[in-house]
Amino acid sequence: MVDIVTRAKNLIMTPKTEWAVISLEPADTKSLFTGYVMPLAAIPAVCGFIGLALFFGMFQGAMALMPGFLVSSIVTYVLSLVGVFVVAKIIPFLAPKFGGSSDEMSAMKLAAYAPTASWLAGVFLLVPGIGFLGALLGLYSIYLYYLGAIAVVKVPQDKAIVFTVVLFIVALVIFVVIGAVANAMRF
Repeated sequence: MVDIVTRAKNLIMTPKTEWAVISLEPADTKSLFTGYVMPLAAIPAVCGFIGLALFFGMFQGAMALMPGFLVSSIVTYVLSLVGVFVVAKIIPFLAPKFGGSSDEMSAMKLAAYAPTASWLAGVFLLVPGIGFLGALLGLYSIYLYYLGAIAVVKVPQDKAIVFTVVLFIVALVIFVVIGAVANAMRF
C-alpha cells in the first residue's frame, strides 16, 4: 500500500493514474479509515479550530468561546468520518443505476479517496478570512469522484458525469447536515 503523502499527492497531481492503481489494490474499511481518512479528515477540523482560536483570541473574553470551538471541531471531525462511511454505503445503491458496480469495497475506496482535495484545502481554515479558498479548491474533489467512479466503481464514462452530479448532491446534503450539527455544538 502507498503511504498517505504519496497517495494524496498522486491523487492531486496524477489522478487518472492513481485511480487505476487504487482500483487494483486490496483494501479493507479499517485500513482505509485508519491509514487515510482519519488523518486527512483531521486537517480541516484542526485547522478550523486553530484559525478560530487565533482570530477570536484577539478579542478580550474570547477564551470563553474556546471550549465551544473545540467541541465543534471534534464533532465536525467525527461526523465527517460518519459522512464518508454513509457515502460509501450509498454508492453501491446508486452505481448500478448508472451501469456501475455495487461492490462495497470499491464504493469505500471511492468515498475514502475522492475527498482528498477538500481535506487538503482545509489548511486555508487557518486564516478565517480566506477559508473560502479552501472551499473553491476543494471542488477538485468533484473531479476526483468522477475519475474514481469510472476507474473504481466502473461507471461507464458516458454516465459518469450524471452519476457524479447525483452523488455530489447526496454527499453535499450529508455534509451540510454535518456542518449544521457541528455549528449547533459551537455555542
